[in-house]
Amino acid sequence: MENSEKTEVVLLACGSFNPVTNMHLRLFELAKDYLNGTGKYKVIKGIISPVGDAYNKKELIPAHHRVIMAELATKNSKWVEVDTWESLQKEWVETVKVLRHHQEKLEASNCDQQQNSPMLERPGRKRKWAEQRQDSSPKKSLDPQTKGVAKVRLLFGADLLESFGVPNLWKSEDIAQIVADYGLICITRAGSDAQKFIYESDVLWKHRSNIHLVNEWITNDISSTKIRRSIRYLVPDLVQEYIKKHDLYSSESEDRNRNTAKAKA
Repeated sequence: MENSEKTEVVLLACGSFNPVTNMHLRLFELAKDYLNGTGKYKVIKGIISPVGDAYNKKELIPAHHRVIMAELATKNSKWVEVDTWESLQKEWVETVKVLRHHQEKLEASNCDQQQNSPMLERPGRKRKWAEQRQDSSPKKSLDPQTKGVAKVRLLFGADLLESFGVPNLWKSEDIAQIVADYGLICITRAGSDAQKFIYESDVLWKHRSNIHLVNEWITNDISSTKIRRSIRYLVPDLVQEYIKKHDLYSSESEDRNRNTAKAKA
């Protein structure tokens, strides 16, 4: 299949990234290799979107530190980048809204590229093109299925998939929209049965064609909490240096974070 016939995909990972780890980066590589390997997709970008301070999670350090660490971790990446929009919001933003923001951003960029296409600016066509632009309505909503626009897919681990089953944690309408309108790339881990979980969920089973399960054959039992206890070789070197320089995960700094979270609550 030619590249022009493949669906371009942008992988979006949302979360605390407290701190960002080598395993977070590995999720992107696994997903990219899998999707490109199907011959149906072409991954063009990966986005790390750290959650904002309003999330008020225990031991969550300030967003600006988490953003900087994510930027340091992706400094040498040619395709994974960090987006600060979610982290800068004054209120906590649901995942479905973050997905919608990035999809609309892609659609707006594609629209601008089409309007500014050099092909349409050839002599003799400038006036016609200007008339077309004047006639077009700027309020016209963008079609998420517009041909040529990359599709945003939510990238995450199996633990997030299983969290869909936790009562009152996710809005049922949000889960339905995420799976139906965007799609999931789930990296499985040892001890989880993602396929069984999908089978037992009505909404996930209904949209199972929009869910891609990617096997991680290397055992991964590393949580962010464990990493905060011993970070060497588990986070990129630049991230380790930043953590040490700013004393981010000492017992004293975590006490400060907990007190700050309580004050905001």
